[in-house]
Formats: sequence, structure tokens, C-alpha cells
Amino acid sequence: MNARQKTIGVWLGWVAFLLAMTAYLTYRWRGPDRTAFLPGPTSHGHYQIELACNACHTPWMGVKEKACLDCHSAELKLANDSHPKSKFTDPRNADRLKVLAADNCLTCHKEHVPERTRAMGVMLPDDYCYRCHQETVKERSSHKNYAFNSCATAGCHNYHDNTALYEDFLVKHLDEPKTKSAPRVASRALLAFLNESERWPRKSALTAAKHDAPASARADKETLHAWETTSHARAGVNCSDCHLVPDAQSKMKSWSDKLDHTACAACHKDEVGGFLAGKHGMRLAQGLPPMQPVLARQPMKREAAHRELGCTSCHGSHEFDSRRAAVESCLACHNDSHSLAYKNSPHFALWEAEVKGGAPAGSGVSCATCHLPRQKSATDSVPRVLVDHNQNANLRPNEKMVRSVCLDCHGLGFTLDALADPALVHTNFIGRPARHVESLDLAARRLLETQSKQTKP
Repeated sequence: MNARQKTIGVWLGWVAFLLAMTAYLTYRWRGPDRTAFLPGPTSHGHYQIELACNACHTPWMGVKEKACLDCHSAELKLANDSHPKSKFTDPRNADRLKVLAADNCLTCHKEHVPERTRAMGVMLPDDYCYRCHQETVKERSSHKNYAFNSCATAGCHNYHDNTALYEDFLVKHLDEPKTKSAPRVASRALLAFLNESERWPRKSALTAAKHDAPASARADKETLHAWETTSHARAGVNCSDCHLVPDAQSKMKSWSDKLDHTACAACHKDEVGGFLAGKHGMRLAQGLPPMQPVLARQPMKREAAHRELGCTSCHGSHEFDSRRAAVESCLACHNDSHSLAYKNSPHFALWEAEVKGGAPAGSGVSCATCHLPRQKSATDSVPRVLVDHNQNANLRPNEKMVRSVCLDCHGLGFTLDALADPALVHTNFIGRPARHVESLDLAARRLLETQSKQTKP
């Protein structure tokens, strides 16, 4: 073989290699597994959707800041964001931008840089508050002994959501008891809402004999009995209302035995919206396959590893047992210390008493009571209580749970102390807080100082 033939052979080898690599990378890019293209690990908040590259990136891998607000704008609005973009784009605050370019989410939050990313996906040093708020130490002597990097200590301040931490709120809740006299959570009362709402036509209750499933569906007695005893049958929701699914193209309806969250959304739009925004459904919202426990970074039960998460994985496919969904469905997957301690906790004792009929409705505390809290709807003309299926809404920082959950049963002081005690959280609040948050003490002291100044001649 002469030199020319060797050169041609080398070039042909390189061409074959490049074609093979192009084919491989194209296959990986168009396929479900794009991990080869990840520049680094993602944070706990986004790891589930890290393969939905287009959710955050432009076609040429630039970063879309709007992507942050596509998911988080509603939450920031609800929290009355303490540091909205408008605060920093205001010309009067131009000097602030020199210190911290907080008009851009990416100044504080970046992905794929785990060596620089800390809790809540923040990549700034702990003293970022002090850069702008140095005057606080001068104006408030009560803060002079606090470390410059302690502003975001549990129970003190958060960057975005301070709805349970601002001074007037603290003053309003001074001297509250650890536990309120008759703690209750709001009743869902969905059927009563449907009867009053103009959006839903009234239907008669159905029995198993009145089911409209076709013969090909082979609806057995056990399935029909499970459906007959549910609120669906009592509200007149028949088999076809869920199982007749429109074709994506023709919109013609045909029977389907396998349903997903879109079937539930026909009646439960708000609940499904929360589900898609939360940790259980956020992959579906980005067009990815359903979440499975095996993909989670938290400890999960081995036997649950490959269960696909959807509405029916917690509620069941025909029985729709909300009590099972509130506790047993959670514990069937979650295997962390907080979950494992639940059945030894005072909260579970209250739940068990309610389920057995020994305590009033709404007095029990299930997993869902705290992590899927009940909220009054602001969108319906008729008052309605919704179950918020978005766990992210109050998960981190945990002070976000104060107003939506904890204050239903507990005083604010006890709540902040309990949430600030990591060991107590791990044991599912078995015992008393070992830490004390001084926020209410400071608010009370400042109130006395203000009143004293006002009474002086």
C-alpha cells in the first residue's frame, strides 16, 4: 500500500467515525435520554426536568431568563415577592444594581454548577443580604450582635417570600398558644360546591346497574362496586365521562382503558394544574415520561421503584379513596426519616382518631394536610376549598408552610421554633423544639419601644 492509499484510508476512517458520531449524537438528542449533553448535575429543584433542555435553553443552548418566570411567576406573585424585578429596574434604585444585579434571576441562580450551588439553588455567598442592608445594623440596635451572614437564618428573613415573617404579621400573632383550642382544617365539600356552581349541571346519583361501559371494556363486579361507592357515582359521573377520550388530531372520542391526568383535568383542572407544577407531575408538564421513585434523589421504597406517578397512583383508578391518598399512598413510596417517623407522631394519632370516628372531621393531620394544603379558591364565584397538589408551593424554605398549614392548628411562635429545628423535622415533630427563633421577641420589643415613644410628652 503506497502513501496515497494510506492517506485516503485515514481520511475515510475519519469520515466514517464522524458519520457514526453524528448518527449516535443525533439519536441521543432525539431520543428520551439526553444525559450525554448535560454539562453538569442540576439542583434538587430541577433535576427531574433536566432532560427537557428546551424548557430553559434556546436552540443554541443559550439560557432563557423567561423560563424561570414561566414556572415561578405565579408563586412569586402569590408571595408578594419582597424583591421583585421592578424594585431594581426603578431608576431610583440604580445604585443597588451595582451591588447586586438582582433584576436577573441568573445572577443568583444557575444550574449545572454544583460546586457553587447551595440550598434553594442559590450560588451567592451567605452575605448577599448585607451588601444592601448594612444600614439595618445601624438603625436597629437589636440586630447589632447578629453575624453579617445570618439574615436568612430560619425564621428570620427570606429573599422572596416573607409573608409569614414581616413585622406587622409577627406583632399580630404575639403571645399565641402552642396549640389552638379547637384546631381544624377546612372541609373540601366538593359535592356541595358542584350543586351550587353554574359550571356543572346537576346529575342524579348512579348505581352499578346504570354504568355505561361497553361490553368490550369487561367491567367486573369489583370495579363497578368500587365506582358505585365513590363521590363520582354520587355526582352522576359515569364510565364514559372519563373513558371516552378525544383523539389528538380528529377530536373524535373513543373508549380508552388507560387514562392519564388529562382525563381528570376535565373536572379537576385546578388540582391537575397543581399536580403538574409539583414534584409528582412536573415531568409530565415538560413532555417527559412520568416520574418514577427510582429517579428521585430522596430515599424511596425499593418495591415502588418503577411506579409511574399520575393521579391514579395515589387515588386509585376506580375507588378514588382520598383517605388512602392522604397517608398510605405517600408511605408506599417515601422512605426518608420524616416519613418513616410519621406513624409514631402526634399528628398521626390525631389522624387515626378522626379516621376511626373518635375525633371531629378536620382535626386529623395526614401527610396531605401539610404537604397538599387546603386553600380557598379565588377563581370561583361560589366559595370553594381546593387541595393544592403543588408540594413545591410550601416546601422550601419551610416558612412558606406557616400561613397555609401550621397556623390552622398552632401559634406562630411555636411554629417558627419547630420549623427551625432540623432534628424535630426529621422526627416528624415528635417532641418539642430545641431551638428558639427570636423574631417575635424582637417584634414585641420594637412594639414596646414605639409605644413608649408615642406616650412620652
